[in-house]
This record gives sequence, structure tokens and C-alpha cells, in this order.
Amino acid sequence: MNEAELAKVAKNIVAPGKGILAADESFGTIKKRLAAINLESTEEYRRAYREMLFTTPGAEEFISGVITFDETMRHKTTAGVPLPEVLTKKGIYPGIKVDKGAVDLAGYPGEKVTEGFDGLRARLAEYVQLGAKFCKWRSVITIGKAPNGAPMPSHYCINLNASGLAQYAALCQEAGLVPIVEPEVLMDGDHDQARCEEVTTEMLSSLYGHMYRAGVFLEGSLLKPNMVIAGKGSPKQATTRQVAEATIRALKHTVPSAVPGIVFLSGGQTPVQAVENLNEMNKIGGFPWQLSFSYGRALQDEAIQAWKGEPANVAAGQKKFYFRAKTNSLARSGKYSKDLEEAAVKAI
Repeated sequence: MNEAELAKVAKNIVAPGKGILAADESFGTIKKRLAAINLESTEEYRRAYREMLFTTPGAEEFISGVITFDETMRHKTTAGVPLPEVLTKKGIYPGIKVDKGAVDLAGYPGEKVTEGFDGLRARLAEYVQLGAKFCKWRSVITIGKAPNGAPMPSHYCINLNASGLAQYAALCQEAGLVPIVEPEVLMDGDHDQARCEEVTTEMLSSLYGHMYRAGVFLEGSLLKPNMVIAGKGSPKQATTRQVAEATIRALKHTVPSAVPGIVFLSGGQTPVQAVENLNEMNKIGGFPWQLSFSYGRALQDEAIQAWKGEPANVAAGQKKFYFRAKTNSLARSGKYSKDLEEAAVKAI
């Protein structure tokens, strides 16, 4: 493990004004994204879509890293340039999702555990050869009630997923890759914000206990958590200020200051909600880490709607992606304003 290099990459990923594009959709998820614009999920459409995003002129001003899917790491542009090479030439770190998805947790109906350890060490070595500099592993935590009435998440589910994230992180660093650990507390459900904060705090507390015991070099790692938000079905939704305050509070209670940065997932928020919440947190300030973004839908939704799979619309899609990346870049320093949204609408 080269600690100096790991720390350098992690720090650069959360450099001021920059964040991550999460373009690591599984085959099932990208199928839904393309179906929303009436396209079949063929390999060529998937390749063309990622090429459109990755080649956006000026994206490197705001994007420091891109999380890809295995297929994408092997794709090339229409000109024959490997997509990881395209990113590297723009000064953007290529990253890779390495988990194999969440499956049912035996004995705990309604809860999940993430798979992907079989062959992981060999896969990490291959991804290094393909140009990857960092990785991501996602665990999902559901709030609610199990079929037998037991409250979810169980302590066992939290502990098992936290242990898995720590084991993955140690393997990544062994291979020379910066691990992003993603313990996502889902927005699904009707729970209130206080319950989300309680579960998020417990999950992060368990995670960093396991990270310490696994010997993970925290300075060469990043955290990708959910924001503390009420469930989508809750009749009472928190304000932007309440989301920011509760999220910062949960993080301060659990995340060591040695971690260089926190790159939030958007988790089903609209593009505007995601940027507003990040902006509000950075306006409050007073924390030891960089607070950044690692958004999928919140960076891509407007771009894919403009692109629609048509070569003639590539520039339009890239314009939307560039704008949304810029707004999140401004949110990194609390300088985003809703006036930017209104100005963008008037410019159409």
C-alpha cells in the first residue's frame, strides 16, 4: 500500500469545487434510464451515452472522478479511444463499482447484504491495469418493519454490511485503489427525519468501528453516505436547512476527521433538491472534511432527456450535464443560487 499516493488521489477527488459523476448503473438500472427515453438498452446505446457524458467539453472544471461499470471500463469512443483514457486525459480519475449488488439477508426478511467478494482481489488487479484509481462498494439499509413486525434495520444487518464495507476497503487499498464506502440508508418508506438520523448515525458508527479494526488507512478513503432525509412516504418533509443540520450532526458524531472528504449520493432527490441541500451544508460549514457530491440521477437526468439517443442531440445533452455539474460545483462552497436555474430556463 502506497499511503502517500492513496491520500493524494482521495484529496484530489474532493478538491474544492469538484465532485464525482456516478455513471456505474447496473444493466438493470441503465435499462430503466434508457427506457425512460424510449430506447432499448443495447450495448451501443450504453456506450454512446457514456461517451456523450465523458467527452463533455469543460466537464473537468467540476468533475474530478467518474464511477464506471465493468462494461464501461472496457468501452471505447467512436474514435477508438478507451473511455478510461478519455477521462484520464481530461484530468479526471476513472473509478469502478466492484460490488455485485444487494441480495436478501438470510434469516432477516426485508433486509439486504451486498455480495461481490468472490474473486475481488483479482478483479481489483485487473481494474488497476485498465486505468482505475478508485473503487466503490454500496450497501443498502432499509428503514421499516419486517414481515414479522420486527423493526428494520436490525443490528445484525447494520453490523454485517459495515463489516463488508471495511473488508472491501482494505482489499482496495492493498491493490493501490482508493475505496469509496457507500452505506446508503434508503429514502423508501414513511419514516420521519429523526428516524433517518438515528439509523444513519448507527450505521456510520458501526462502519468506522469496523474500518478501524480492518486497518483501513482513512486518509486514503472517502465516504459516500445518504443525506438525513425523511422517507418519501412521510407526510412531514424536512426543510433544506433541517436536512443540512441533521446531516452535519450525524456526520460529526461518527466520521473521523482523518477522512478527507464526504461525497453524498443523491438517493432519489431531484437535481435541484440535491444541489440545494449540498449548498446549505457548505453554507453552514464548521466541519473537518470536504463535503462534495457523487451523484448519478441528479447529474444525469436532464442530460439524458436532452440527448434521447440521437447523435444530433449530443451537444444539447452535454450542455445540460455541464450546467448541472457547474451548479453542484458552486454548492461545494455554498455559492449556488436558484437564480441560476431561472437563468438557465430563460436561455433555452
